[in-house]
Amino acid sequence: MSRDVQKEIADLVKSKPVVLFMKGTPSMPMCGFSARTVEVLKACQTPFDAVNVLADPDIREGVKAYGQWPTIPQLYVHGELVGGCDIAVAMYQSGELQTLIAGDVAK
Repeated sequence: MSRDVQKEIADLVKSKPVVLFMKGTPSMPMCGFSARTVEVLKACQTPFDAVNVLADPDIREGVKAYGQWPTIPQLYVHGELVGGCDIAVAMYQSGELQTLIAGDVAK
């Protein structure tokens, strides 16, 4: 039984407008960076899909390779890696994240 984790991740980020790979869940984040990123997305008032990487070690390691980004959380908007917590917060504070999300929702 061979699992193609990279394909699973690609299918998910390409089929959903906003996807957050995080530690824990939006209602119970398991790290401060994941919690802060959830706060930013909630402040954008946009629905998003969350993937708890702690529940699946293959996804946890696979998403690092997929996005060539070494840390979690990882935020994807319209199939593209935005970045981690610090980038998401900075983009939110500048208004850039809201614009990116709104632009992708309108597509």
